[in-house]
Amino acid sequence: SVSMFLNTLTPKFYVALTGTSSLISGLILIFEWWYFRKYGTSFIEQVSVSHLRPLLGGVDTSAPSAASAAGGDADSNRQSVSECKVWRNPLNLFRGAEYNRYTWVTGREPLTYYDMNLSAQDHQTFFTCDTDHLRPADAIMQKAWRERNPQARISAAHEALELNECATAYILLAEEEATTIVEAEKLFKQALKAGEGCYRRSQQLQHHGAQYEAQHRRDTNVLVYIKRRLAMCARKLGRTREAVKMMRDLMKEFPLLSMFNIHENLLEALLELQAYADVQAVLAKYDDISLPKSATICYTAALLKARAVSDKFSPEAASRRGLSTAEMNAVEAIHRAVEFNPHVPKYLLEMKSLILPPEHILKRGDSEAIAYAFFHLQHWKRVEGALNLLHCTWEGTFRMIPYPLEKGHLFYPYPICTETADRELLPSFHEVSVYPKKELPFFILFTAGLCSFTAMLALLTHQFPELMGVFAKAFLSTLFAPLNFVMEKVESILPSSLWHQLTRI
Repeated sequence: SVSMFLNTLTPKFYVALTGTSSLISGLILIFEWWYFRKYGTSFIEQVSVSHLRPLLGGVDTSAPSAASAAGGDADSNRQSVSECKVWRNPLNLFRGAEYNRYTWVTGREPLTYYDMNLSAQDHQTFFTCDTDHLRPADAIMQKAWRERNPQARISAAHEALELNECATAYILLAEEEATTIVEAEKLFKQALKAGEGCYRRSQQLQHHGAQYEAQHRRDTNVLVYIKRRLAMCARKLGRTREAVKMMRDLMKEFPLLSMFNIHENLLEALLELQAYADVQAVLAKYDDISLPKSATICYTAALLKARAVSDKFSPEAASRRGLSTAEMNAVEAIHRAVEFNPHVPKYLLEMKSLILPPEHILKRGDSEAIAYAFFHLQHWKRVEGALNLLHCTWEGTFRMIPYPLEKGHLFYPYPICTETADRELLPSFHEVSVYPKKELPFFILFTAGLCSFTAMLALLTHQFPELMGVFAKAFLSTLFAPLNFVMEKVESILPSSLWHQLTRI
């Protein structure tokens, strides 16, 4: 009966069949591609993982384990906060002495307009208040921070200094006009003298009204910024112990001003001094379950763990005898750091070229990885075998992270929006590191192959209907041959009357 059915089919049927198959597979391909571009995953794969696998008895990994909940450092509670919040880089360079010098040498702009615009907003937030119009110099500086032209800002700062000793005017000149760190330090010392006077005066009046409270808050921000930048100047000029003392004093004097993340500057300076016990003490305070993490925190913790075993670590020996407890702790710390920011290892291992870090960073993004590696690569190189241990173990992190990536292991899921934000923060000549790589899922490749194959069949069938009809009949006959064999055996076994009744049914 099957042979009779196949013999009755005309070439037009095969043309229509292959054309319809090609159209349907093409529509599926278009939908899959649209879904992948919008959500980063295959629709068929998503449905199979989310709905079909539980029905077939698959393990539901959506519920986090107790270890994940503890190791995740309560970051899941902050998931409602914007995933791509941009942070001020605690180790940002000086525009005049460093960023501009890079431009003079290479002709490239290291800072994007978006990054500089964020800095302008920060300056207006930290260095201005509603009472600035009462003081002529501050009124000029309030306009200066809004200026886009660097020369206009510098001219406004000089104009403000002609009227009065203005701390924020000195800050602007130190940041943008000074061409060396030595010049910047001199200007910051002048700013410190003016800033301390304003701070003492506003401190006495802070409880006399809301405007005095706002003025005191502004003067506090100015003073903290100046002292922090003076400490960074000392660090850049080689006076590292002096810089550490200045940072410690600043953290004791203003313990609530965590927005500047001064502890990250302190960690870098202590690593330069190789004061690893002091580094561990700082980490014990700031690597806390209730505090937000950063690449500096996670990778410094990994470096300290690696330092204990890296000088004697050998991958061949470890594969033979297994990892010791100390080596396991180091590897786990590296996995934790890589899961937090997967972009850092390529810079530490010099698989990607470094550029000057931006003034703002995106946590867990490529911008944060650049900012961390720019200052900390030397500290990893100083610890014997640390980079070798990182090289041997960092890629194993991705085998531990649950699939799909909507789930995390030690931290909340990696945000997908980091690539877009990093492209805004980083200059155009830099190749942005992307994680996870949006490789085409299997079902998109499968539907693309199916669509191409059926389209080719439809074209051949349209051009050579008789020949393709012969091939189709031969293929279908071969395909149905086992079924015909089974049917013949059933007919020979069952009585003819029973078989007649079954066929009628």
